[in-house]
Amino acid sequence: MAKKRNGIILFPQMTVGVMGSAGGSLDADVRERVRRLGAAIARRGHVLITGACPGLPQDAVIGAKEHGGIVVGVSPALNLEEHITRYLSPTRGYDAIIYTGSGLMGREIENIRSCDVVIFAGGRSGTLGEFAIAYDEGKVIGILEDTGGITQHLETIIGMVDKETNAIVTYHAEPECLLDQLEHIYKQHILPLYSRVLEGHDPDGVVTV
Repeated sequence: MAKKRNGIILFPQMTVGVMGSAGGSLDADVRERVRRLGAAIARRGHVLITGACPGLPQDAVIGAKEHGGIVVGVSPALNLEEHITRYLSPTRGYDAIIYTGSGLMGREIENIRSCDVVIFAGGRSGTLGEFAIAYDEGKVIGILEDTGGITQHLETIIGMVDKETNAIVTYHAEPECLLDQLEHIYKQHILPLYSRVLEGHDPDGVVTV
């Protein structure tokens, strides 16, 4: 759970990206497990980030909001109108939607970079693009196993790439167990860095003349 002081949640909260199939054939069991994943993210006090798209990411959003979670979407659209009419994307469950105006492929960079850890479920070409960015930039990555799509091939793809990027990749079929693993990696590898950077930092920033 997120630490609090005087009722205020302390920065940083772990941000968890959920990326996956926005369309195609979506298995009911997979959708339920992704919904459980969103619920677990919320219960533990983390912030859920998605590409503000339908399908599996929206299932995670629904699960998170059922448990009072904070959800941020990174939209490919320029504004709300385009988000709805051009991209046919959801609005339910989001506390904030960031409009990049970068299109489906362009927004992936902002999406991935906004996350401390990124979880992949199912997926097609767009999810593969997001994974490539996450892996190349050395992110902490979780693979929700047995969700079909591109995720069932990612271990093979990593071997084919044969490139050391400092990315840490972990796998599990159960959402709660996968999140356990990611929290452990976050505490071991990311939080200490954040603590060092924040030490002596003015939380209100410095006004320059």
